[in-house]
Amino acid sequence: MKFESKGLISLEIDGEIYDYKLYQSLNSLSKTHSQRKSAKELNISHTVFNRRLLKAEEKLGVKITRKVGNGTHLTSDGAKLLEEFRKYLIQIEKTSEINIAGGHISTGLLESIQTPFDLNIYSSSDEDAFKLAKRGAVDILTLDDPLIAYERDINFMPIAYDYLVLVSGPQSRNIESISDLEGLDFINVNGSAQRLAWNSLNHYDIDYNITDNVSSQFDAFKIVKNTPELYTFLNASYFNGNELLKYDTQHVISVIKVNEDKSEVDEFIRFLLNEGQNAIEKEGFTPMG
Repeated sequence: MKFESKGLISLEIDGEIYDYKLYQSLNSLSKTHSQRKSAKELNISHTVFNRRLLKAEEKLGVKITRKVGNGTHLTSDGAKLLEEFRKYLIQIEKTSEINIAGGHISTGLLESIQTPFDLNIYSSSDEDAFKLAKRGAVDILTLDDPLIAYERDINFMPIAYDYLVLVSGPQSRNIESISDLEGLDFINVNGSAQRLAWNSLNHYDIDYNITDNVSSQFDAFKIVKNTPELYTFLNASYFNGNELLKYDTQHVISVIKVNEDKSEVDEFIRFLLNEGQNAIEKEGFTPMG
C-alpha cells in the first residue's frame, strides 16, 4: 500500500482517501477489541461502525480486522494503517510555529514583512511546494500563480495583486508597442505567472522564441542582464521593467490553508488580509483593498 498524508488526519492510499473517522475506528478497536464497545465509544451504531470497516477493506483490497473469539482484532495491515495515521498525527502535532512553503515571489513577500508570528518559510517553485502540501508537511501553501489551485478546484485566498514587466538585456531594442515584441528571444520561468505573458503574445498573434527554461525569476534576471538581445517577463514587485503587458498579466498572490487544525494559521491569514495589507503594499505589491 502506498501511503500519503492528505489534509486533516486523512491519508491517501493508492489513490483513495481515508479520513479521520477510519482512524478513530481503528484506534478505538485496537484498545477495546470489540466493535460494539468501539461503536458505543464513538457514539455511532454497531452497523455504521462495521460498514465503515468493510468499506475500507473493500477499497484497500486487504483485511484490516479479524475475528478472535467473540472479539475483533486488527490484522497486520490494519495495524500498519493505524500506525501511518499515528505518524501523521505526530507530524501535525500542535505547535505555535507556522510552516510555509511556496513560490519564490510569494514566500519572498512573507519573508520581507514584519509579523507577530513564528514562521518557517521554504522557497521553491509552486509545483515543488504543492508536493510538500500534498504530504501535509506544511501548514500553509503560497502560490505565485493560482493556476495549480484553479486546475484542482482548490480554495485559495488572494493576499495581493502583482503583474509582469518586460525585462531586457544589453543592446536591447526600444519596445514601445506589442508589435515590437515580434521575433524576440525570451527566457521562460517554469511554474511562474509568465503563462499570462505567453497567452497574451499568442492572443496578439506575436511570433516569439523561448530559448531557455529556468526555475527561478532571479535566475532569469541574471541570464537576461548578461545576454544581448534577450528578454523575459518578471514580477513587477521585484523587478523594474517595461509595463507593456501590465493589464494583461495582472494576477493574484495567494495562500492555501493546508493544516485546518491550527488556530495560528487562521490568525496569520487574518493578519495578512487586514493590518498586513499596509506592509504588503510597501513591498511593491498591490493590496487587496
